[in-house]
Amino acid sequence: MAEPARRRTKPLLDPSLRERSIYLLPNLFTTGALFAGFYAIVQAMAGYYEQAAVAIFIAMVMDGLDGRVARLTHTQSAFGAEYDSLSDMVSFGVAPALILYVWALKPMGKLGWIAAFIYCSGAALRLARFNTKLDESDKRYFQGLPSPAAAALLAGLVWVAHDNGVSGSDVLFGHLQMKWVAFFFTLFAGLTMVSDLRYFSGKDFNLRRSVPFVVVLMIVLALVLISYSPAEVLFMLFVAYGLSGYAGWLMRHFKQPKVS
Repeated sequence: MAEPARRRTKPLLDPSLRERSIYLLPNLFTTGALFAGFYAIVQAMAGYYEQAAVAIFIAMVMDGLDGRVARLTHTQSAFGAEYDSLSDMVSFGVAPALILYVWALKPMGKLGWIAAFIYCSGAALRLARFNTKLDESDKRYFQGLPSPAAAALLAGLVWVAHDNGVSGSDVLFGHLQMKWVAFFFTLFAGLTMVSDLRYFSGKDFNLRRSVPFVVVLMIVLALVLISYSPAEVLFMLFVAYGLSGYAGWLMRHFKQPKVS
């Protein structure tokens, strides 16, 4: 008589082994984001600023997909988390800083590269703080402006200017030069990343729950607007998102009960 099969007493994959595993699917998206960031740097050095700006937005899409794919397929790992952080530093830290520097900040001398470095170091500090407080923070909000949104703010500025025939050395109106606008946006994005402002993360948004018909209609209208004028619409969306942290802080500040 054959011996009965022994019942498994251990899971198919030990949790500690899962943390050390390397999965192909989510890391492909991370590699795509890294390639888009590197491609943006190459295009900016060659003077193709529109292609560099679009590559930053492509990196954003890839970066948003890798984490969701890992969660849906249960392929999260420590390697993937570290790889994603390093990819973000290239795509959303180094690449936008270099694009803005060669596009508009270089003629400013020391002020130009200092502004670019402030943004680059702000992205590094933002990513380091996010990784160390991953288990402690409120999942509904980001602490400080997320680095992809900060990169989209700078890339959107370059994209909008290029679509309207404005270069980094032009004068907009009066005596306002484009390099000073770029200087302001670079400092704003870099410093806001390391602030304590709260930004809505959208991680608690459930795609499987029912929504009113007007929500679907608004999504369709947003897609139509983006397809009609992608540079202007995306830039204004990220400007509004960047200012939402300050607006939320002001609302909480004035709603606090005053102590006599």
